[in-house]
Amino acid sequence: MRYVAIGDSFTEGVGDALPDGRERGWADLVAQGWADASGHPIQYANLAIRGKLAWPIVEQQLEPALALRPTHLSFNGGGNDMLRPRSDLEHIADAFSRVLRRCDEEGVTLILLSGANPSGQLPMGTVVQRRGDLLSEAVLRRVEDRPDVVRALNWPDRELARPPYWSEDRLHMNAAGHHRVAARVLQALGFEPPAAWWSPTAAAMAGPSGLAYYREFVGPWVRRRLTRTSSGDGRAAKYPTWVERAPGA
Repeated sequence: MRYVAIGDSFTEGVGDALPDGRERGWADLVAQGWADASGHPIQYANLAIRGKLAWPIVEQQLEPALALRPTHLSFNGGGNDMLRPRSDLEHIADAFSRVLRRCDEEGVTLILLSGANPSGQLPMGTVVQRRGDLLSEAVLRRVEDRPDVVRALNWPDRELARPPYWSEDRLHMNAAGHHRVAARVLQALGFEPPAAWWSPTAAAMAGPSGLAYYREFVGPWVRRRLTRTSSGDGRAAKYPTWVERAPGA
């Protein structure tokens, strides 16, 4: 199997930092878990870059990913778009249609993910919840007649929306959240994930609150919007070509 992932910070693995500072994330975990469950090596690539909007993901990552000739491609996007009030949710959902069409043309199985739901701990969380619900509905309408699309839907997972699965910025999942998403993807692929991946093994990090939270996390986000910059500017994909994940590695 040859598995490539495209997307934004959700797929890059932001929030699941290893002791050496590298970001791991659910896609890395899926590649290893897939190798372990199948008993065969998995070729894995990850082109995701944090901060990307849905259409730039498609325009910048999809064709390089397909050029690797994968058997499976996972796609998630739209989380960054939803935070922008003027975003057209139907236009965002059209990006998923483009990915599906290109996967069909290249004979690649699409793994479709919805992101986890951070709205419970975010400022203006009710707005994020409503926009996320509408985007999820729009995307699912585009694949409702496609049972061959592998679905790993995390947005409606109320357990995953709880604080123990989120990092200090309240926007990215922590290691427990990434493990739970990886478990759902493996299950959608027909494998039994390790039982421990479904639940956190430690309490949520407290993180700053009140004005300290706004200074540390909300303020930098607002500055990037005003300056039209992105947290992903200048970053390269962590696995732009195949790496092998062997069983039991």
